[in-house]
Amino acid sequence: MKLSIIVPVYNEVNYIKTFINILYNSFKNENVEYIIVNDGSDDGSEEWLLNNFKKKGFKFINLPNNMGKGFAIRKGLEIATGDYILFQDADLELDPKDSLDMYQKIKKNSNIQVLFASRFLSGKLKSNKNLLNEVICKINTFIFNIFFNQSINDLHCGTKIISKEVFKKISLNINDFGFEIDISTQIAKNNYKIYEYGISYLARTYLEGKKITWVDGLLSYYYLFKTRFIDNEISTILSIIFSATYMTYVSTYFGMGMGKFFLIIVFFVVGCFIGLHKKIVTSSIVFLFIYFGSFLSNGNGKIYIILIVFLFSLYLSKKMSLIINEVTNNKFIKFFV
Repeated sequence: MKLSIIVPVYNEVNYIKTFINILYNSFKNENVEYIIVNDGSDDGSEEWLLNNFKKKGFKFINLPNNMGKGFAIRKGLEIATGDYILFQDADLELDPKDSLDMYQKIKKNSNIQVLFASRFLSGKLKSNKNLLNEVICKINTFIFNIFFNQSINDLHCGTKIISKEVFKKISLNINDFGFEIDISTQIAKNNYKIYEYGISYLARTYLEGKKITWVDGLLSYYYLFKTRFIDNEISTILSIIFSATYMTYVSTYFGMGMGKFFLIIVFFVVGCFIGLHKKIVTSSIVFLFIYFGSFLSNGNGKIYIILIVFLFSLYLSKKMSLIINEVTNNKFIKFFV
């Protein structure tokens, strides 16, 4: 078995020498190719890498401008020849020795195609003063688990080992720190089982060179929404727009003030999920049941009637989809049903 280790480097001159030595010594007994991608560093990292890259098994890609972590890793993937790919950050927050432990687990169990490191699972050494980053990470992981029906603990951990076969079915396209969301969501969409392994974590402060910012935190919510509700087939996108629109319309009949605003958001999200799992025709059944159900009661009782007919319509539309899928393979019909 051969392992490719891809290391994106951006302004790590204070850590790169120590990191390379630890990484090399950790994997010296394995069949490994090291792919170091300099992502437009301007602090001396590029010069150090150019002058010291003479060890056997090392490949070096030099990007003249900073393109982002996701872009750098994709360039590394273009030349990777290993059966498995390990992503390893160069900042020494995560220990390469833990990555070796992860690889040993895979060598003993070839059924593992996707293994994520987790900073929240282990009893290993941990130090972190970035409370806000940790909170956002846990919130994003929770949203990811809801969106993609998963149960992982650490969406944003940079250490991951993935089979080369997996990359034949996914297409990465996010350039910055959203790479972790990009690859995780595509793995989930393709129904690969995600395993996790607890590792140590010694976080840096911003004075020590930590680069992720609050802007990246805000972008992460956009990427989660984009990968779940936008990056889909056209039939699904149309269904999401249709379902989110009518559910938002329905929400305007309930609540007042801030409560009404909250309900609009909730109904909009519910509509998006309906559109994910139903096409336009079956989603229309849900809308029609809600519409006619609204005439069956007045006052506070209306919401209970609508909830009942809503749940029944979900069941009925699911049955309809199953029947259609059994009796026909017509692409036009399946586009709408």
